[in-house]
Amino acid sequence: MPTDAPSSLPPVLRPDAPPLHTLDELAARFAVEVRGDTTGTALSGLTLATADLRPGDVFVALRGVNKHGAEFAAAAAEKGAVAVVTDREGAEAAEASGLPVIIVEDPRGLLGELSAWVYRTGRDDDLPLLFGTTGTNGKTSVSHILEGILGQLGAVTGLSSTAERHIAGQIIVSRLTTPEAYEMHALLALMRERGVEAVAVEVSAQALSRHRVDGIVFDVAAFTNLTHDHLDDYADMREYFEAKLPLFRADRARRAVISLDSAPGVEVVERCEVPCTTVGTPDIAADPAVAARADWIVEIVEERQSGTEFRLTGPAGRSLQTTVPVIGRHMAANAGLAIVMMLEGGYDWETITAALERDGGIRAHLPGRTQLVSGERGPAVYVDFGHSPDAFEKTLAAVRRVTQGRVLMLFGADGDRDATKRHDMGRTAVLGSDILVVTDHHPRFEDPDSIRATLIEGARLARPDAEIHEYSPPERAIVEAVKLVGEGDAILWAGPGHQDYRDIRGQRTPYSARELARRALRDAGWPVPDPSWPVPYSD
Repeated sequence: MPTDAPSSLPPVLRPDAPPLHTLDELAARFAVEVRGDTTGTALSGLTLATADLRPGDVFVALRGVNKHGAEFAAAAAEKGAVAVVTDREGAEAAEASGLPVIIVEDPRGLLGELSAWVYRTGRDDDLPLLFGTTGTNGKTSVSHILEGILGQLGAVTGLSSTAERHIAGQIIVSRLTTPEAYEMHALLALMRERGVEAVAVEVSAQALSRHRVDGIVFDVAAFTNLTHDHLDDYADMREYFEAKLPLFRADRARRAVISLDSAPGVEVVERCEVPCTTVGTPDIAADPAVAARADWIVEIVEERQSGTEFRLTGPAGRSLQTTVPVIGRHMAANAGLAIVMMLEGGYDWETITAALERDGGIRAHLPGRTQLVSGERGPAVYVDFGHSPDAFEKTLAAVRRVTQGRVLMLFGADGDRDATKRHDMGRTAVLGSDILVVTDHHPRFEDPDSIRATLIEGARLARPDAEIHEYSPPERAIVEAVKLVGEGDAILWAGPGHQDYRDIRGQRTPYSARELARRALRDAGWPVPDPSWPVPYSD
């Protein structure tokens, strides 16, 4: 819905001094018809949501699922909107507000181009270097690793990920994986205003399908992998794959870096419209032989609880060995991809190598990505954001390789999201663990008992003799999970990651899996670290 941005969500970020335009200019460039007087009226921004509207904004009214945004034009006028941009269907309702109405053929499809014009963030405008990453898993990790290494080089950075937005050191919790187009362009304008040199952006398939990155041209676009997910939004895996491909068109990117670790990577290379470079990690690839033919190769050197050491080798005999501060071979693959993206973006190999050697590895905080929240004694407890079968498989394997004792898996599944993957989630979780604890995640408007039953069914089909427990709510589940393990064992709590809420019947209930895990450990008599160390951002 156009007005569904509740006040509890983080604010839309905008430049302090937006470019100056007039309604006459907007109408001349985009309108098929204008109703009302636009003469001499200045505009300062635009929005889809009256909750975000500021005086001087243009209100863009779209057709929603149940209502047309034009029905909220009067509310927009009361808050200081200077005009309404809408389609012919919404024109009459918009006119009733008394505001000028600028009619366009497809306001949703035009929103990116319109936003780029308003904020001067299009192809030919002066912008920071833009890195965009898509794929099922790894988008957030690659983005945060990119930002971390850029910071080690002394760059002023920006970031837009599932977890957070960063603008020259300022941190704001994210609304969506990729913001709406008007938010994204405003964010880029703000970053430019604050002297940001390079920006890492997580680009979801939904963002591409729903026009959220329209009007943006990435200097480097990257593909991580494609695995089972989001079939609530797409009819099948082919449609989901096709939704990712537009990022690699010439109108959206200048160069590309593509991982060959999942089978679809080969087709992405074949259909890529811009110069592309490939990266492979034979240790984890679906087809090691294909991955080994990549331009750049990631080799795993050593896995430790504190991180993963790897070697990256490529053309002209270039090679570096460094560490990413997270467990998992897939995290080394993400780090290798990020480094190659920087090279393709114009950063110097020797400068990158020198910075990583000086700092003893990559310095990056990956919120909610296999985050160790336990202390030096007792069971190791990791909180992770992974919520797909592939993510479960890779992260459980990583935890297993650094754990002497048993591995307990604790997880739940999203309600009102892709239900077709729930059996696979249960199967992967039980096959990769010694003990399985099923609980709740975001039930939304679904029955949580039914969600848990499906997960357990998938697990039982895979391992009928497995040790499986069911606890609700998750506040109890983590307490019971800690009772089931001891010194040398590990708990992987997958799903909540960095998030600070649970979605229960449309309400965001405050909730931190990290703090709940620490509390459960503390109550069981195990020491826990100060939550501010070693993570540079507070919980």
